[in-house]
Amino acid sequence: MLDPKILKENPQIIRDMLKARNVDFDLDRLIESDQKRRELIIKTDELRKKKNQLAIDISQKKKAGEDASSILSDMKNISGDLTKLESEQQIIENTYSRLALTIPNLVDESVPIGVDENANKEIRKWGTIPSFDFKINDHIDISENLDLVDLERAAKVAGARFYYLKNDLVRLNQSLIHYGLDFLAKKEYSLIQPPYMINRESMEGAVIADDFEEVIYKIDDEDLYMIGTSEHAMAAMHSKEIIEGKDLPLRYAGISPCFRKEAGAHGRDQKGIFRVHQFDKIEQFVFSRPEDSRKEHEKMLAASEEFYQSLEIPYRIMLLSTGDMGKVSAKTYDIEAWMAGQNAYREIVSCSNCLDYQARRLKIRYRDKTNEDTQYLHTLNSTLIATTRILVSIMENFQTKDGHIKIPHVLQSYMGNQKEI
Repeated sequence: MLDPKILKENPQIIRDMLKARNVDFDLDRLIESDQKRRELIIKTDELRKKKNQLAIDISQKKKAGEDASSILSDMKNISGDLTKLESEQQIIENTYSRLALTIPNLVDESVPIGVDENANKEIRKWGTIPSFDFKINDHIDISENLDLVDLERAAKVAGARFYYLKNDLVRLNQSLIHYGLDFLAKKEYSLIQPPYMINRESMEGAVIADDFEEVIYKIDDEDLYMIGTSEHAMAAMHSKEIIEGKDLPLRYAGISPCFRKEAGAHGRDQKGIFRVHQFDKIEQFVFSRPEDSRKEHEKMLAASEEFYQSLEIPYRIMLLSTGDMGKVSAKTYDIEAWMAGQNAYREIVSCSNCLDYQARRLKIRYRDKTNEDTQYLHTLNSTLIATTRILVSIMENFQTKDGHIKIPHVLQSYMGNQKEI
């Protein structure tokens, strides 16, 4: 949700943002509903004051033994008018809230303007793309040859884009999680295992629910949604709270399974474990002072880079364009890892600064002193690992001539000093 002052005082900023994002949004209707609701608030407040004054007058008349019938008649008329105004106000408030909750976030000035991923900007690359003196396989063939994944039986019991991890790939998956948690704990992140289901109010605080509806799983007949990422649960964790300024920044590392109705591409990309409905993920989430959020954004990105450098996985950093990044984010970096079997970089990390957009929706504020006004803080999020995608990269980049998989050095101690699968 955007600062209402911008809508009232400088709506051109929002028009420019919508144009940059290439988003079709009825801003005029939002402005009209905002103006109308402000007018109705004034009118209803005035009527309530009149009604309260009449109540006082009636009470005084009755105490004095005087006739209050004319005032009672006025009270009845005002009460009727107030009921109509309050009903009208509620309708306008609902329209305003619905529109205000679907308008995208502002865009950082450094974000490239464009309609899709073709306008994304490469920031830097790291690592050497592996070369092989033998014919390489993609992760689907590797996992089949080593009996590491069973897709057919998973499809039988759950449908497409589900999987059974098997044998040493289960251990490697858990090793990635344990290493990732240790990695962030050393950087003074508080470890969080959140609820795997959250209510709609919490979900709407973290995302534009109308856009996300097609991606998340809803629990029938209950006000609960399966989380698509622990970001949503961590964002809502401090909803309707006032945080002490001295405690900022709050840095959380969330570990959870994630559930998504992934659509994605068809063909080879639909097979395997790269794009799936369920996966394990470690997410960085930070509550920050507004003046520190840019620094925190770069710090989160640097932590993710350090992690992948320790795994020796080549990657590149992409700054997403206005047309490619999510509507909640003001600026997003993606880390794309090299996948040797696909001969391409593929996304493994999304790192975003959401400014005060989520904090306003979730009513999360901070202050330094109890006698000071509260302020909305900034929220930031970044993937550390989505394990299935990293497993794909490791299988493809670390494959050997005899069909084995070398285990990255930093993970070997988590695998009982095993060096290969």
